[in-house]
Amino acid sequence: MHISKIAAGFAALAILVACTTATPYQAAYDSDRGYSEQQIEANRFQVQFAGNSLTDRKTVETYMLYRAAELTKQHGFDHFRVVQRATDADSRVVPTTTGYSPFYSNFYLDYRYFGPRASYFHDPYRRWAYPRSFYASRFGYYDPFWDGPQEYREITSYLASAEIIMGKGPKPDDPAYFDADQVIFNLGSQIQRPES
Repeated sequence: MHISKIAAGFAALAILVACTTATPYQAAYDSDRGYSEQQIEANRFQVQFAGNSLTDRKTVETYMLYRAAELTKQHGFDHFRVVQRATDADSRVVPTTTGYSPFYSNFYLDYRYFGPRASYFHDPYRRWAYPRSFYASRFGYYDPFWDGPQEYREITSYLASAEIIMGKGPKPDDPAYFDADQVIFNLGSQIQRPES
């Protein structure tokens, strides 16, 4: 019984650590993070790599280019041309501290009856320069039921995508073309695969 609790604790810790790392180079089967591709024609593909908020833009673009080279070799081609390429950033603001009490979690944050403008509310740090209806303190708005002011941070996740056309033979002398073998050789050391 005691060993099973320890094993469960280690399993929970492993899951927590996995959630706090950058997205590894993996297929996006079980989640929306990782690489995926869509075949358009026999030698034309749409390739993309989506990272989480801990995966920087350079890594996402590197993984997408590496996947394009891998896909080119898997289909028996030697080089690929990037027709269209884009990197989208999804930024959002998330709370870093909880603003909800577990006893009042069904209340919406912007409420009037229990809010900072309620008749029972008293703020000893209220600035008297503001009108009476503006209840602000040096700590900002807060509420006795909701653990005080919240803190927020901005997180950004990136999605790199490209449409590629594959070809055989020597690579043309054009910067839009990539030799698949050279891409795999040169970028291989930067690829972080998931731990088994």
